[in-house]
Amino acid sequence: MIAHRFSKFLSLAAAAGLAMSPVAMQAQTAQPSADPLGLPADVNLLATSNPNIRTATAVVNGFVITGTDVDQRAALLVAANEQQLGDEELQRVKMQVLRNLIDETLQIQAAETQEIEISQAEIDQTYARVAGENFGQNLDAMDEYLRSIGSSPQSLKRQIHGELAWSRLLRRNFAPFVNVSAEEVNDLIKRLEANRGTDEYRLGEIFLSATPETAPQAMANAQQIVSQLRQGGSFVAYARQFSQASTAAVGGDLGWISLPQLKNPQLETVVREMSPGQLVGPLEIPGGYWIGLLIDKRQVLMADPRDAQLSLKQIALDFTGVPEAERTPRLEAFLAGVQQLRGCGDAEAGGAALGATVVTNDQIAARALPEQLQQIVLNLQLGQVTPPFGSFEEGVRVLMLCGRDDPQAASGPDFETIMGQLEEERIQRRAQRYLRDLRNDAYIEYN
Repeated sequence: MIAHRFSKFLSLAAAAGLAMSPVAMQAQTAQPSADPLGLPADVNLLATSNPNIRTATAVVNGFVITGTDVDQRAALLVAANEQQLGDEELQRVKMQVLRNLIDETLQIQAAETQEIEISQAEIDQTYARVAGENFGQNLDAMDEYLRSIGSSPQSLKRQIHGELAWSRLLRRNFAPFVNVSAEEVNDLIKRLEANRGTDEYRLGEIFLSATPETAPQAMANAQQIVSQLRQGGSFVAYARQFSQASTAAVGGDLGWISLPQLKNPQLETVVREMSPGQLVGPLEIPGGYWIGLLIDKRQVLMADPRDAQLSLKQIALDFTGVPEAERTPRLEAFLAGVQQLRGCGDAEAGGAALGATVVTNDQIAARALPEQLQQIVLNLQLGQVTPPFGSFEEGVRVLMLCGRDDPQAASGPDFETIMGQLEEERIQRRAQRYLRDLRNDAYIEYN
């Protein structure tokens, strides 16, 4: 669906070609800091206050963020999740979107202060690229879609502006001063070689910080996020909007890591038992609550069988127009006939005799198949077929394996790639500190 494809708006750096390479980071396990303000345990409020009910507008160093800006940006998140949000959840989303818009404004202002300008032509070019990925270069179709979900082309272009400005500022001000020595890279390569064949995991995380006082609310928020994710919400979108871990900027992606890098025995035990695609949490860890998604799993520097290139024939039987009483006998005849096929050379003629259609795909990676079929197909010998799958409504089909080119074992980590990942991690750390400074120095008024 179109809305699903538009989840990239919530991770626009990727759509704009600016996404940072995922690097192995430590899972968020920060301990709550001691109270440096000397606050009393029992606070006596002298006035009532509920920031969640104020109008979601702000003036950031003179730049006005309107309620319309918030509504239009929030609409992208709602559309990406392909589900309706309750009033309370929508209000939480809007408050987080407002915080994101404030950061975005500070980033654009910082770039402008340092005479880093993003031309309208650059913004339009990136916007057109996104349109090309989703609507085949049809800008009018994308404009119409954005308006139909309650957003606007201007809102998305503003986000593009922020991503481009911030990326350029980081590349000019931070990247030249980040140094990674050859010794560091070689040490990391040696560690990878020493771990060849061991399991590593690609994890997504959402971390909500909490103190003893805020723990109940943080837990409730985490449970609500998990509920939305289990209903089909975008993990990347929720990580970018709500996670307080350093990985929020890359949609919660920790990259490929070994379990000891989590530096948390509880998480190591949980992740070790997870299957790709599995969601866990919220789990209480030092400093807050953690939600994890196992994106994938592999062995260090070993070839992944799922990267095998397959040649497959799909033999499908359509039941459209077939009377209900005749469906079962026809299915049984089809299944019996498929078992009698003499390999791939007999597939077209044999399939036609059974009243089936045969489609050939000579270059498909095993990992591109539905997860339930991957291991089944990888265990086939040439000419063998999978168990039947489908239904009378959508048709019943089998896959026949006609060829397989296994991936070659990895030769080892690439020096330049490792160096680039380490440099990127350090740039992002400096960027986080810089953004905190911008927030501390900002003049922000709320209406």
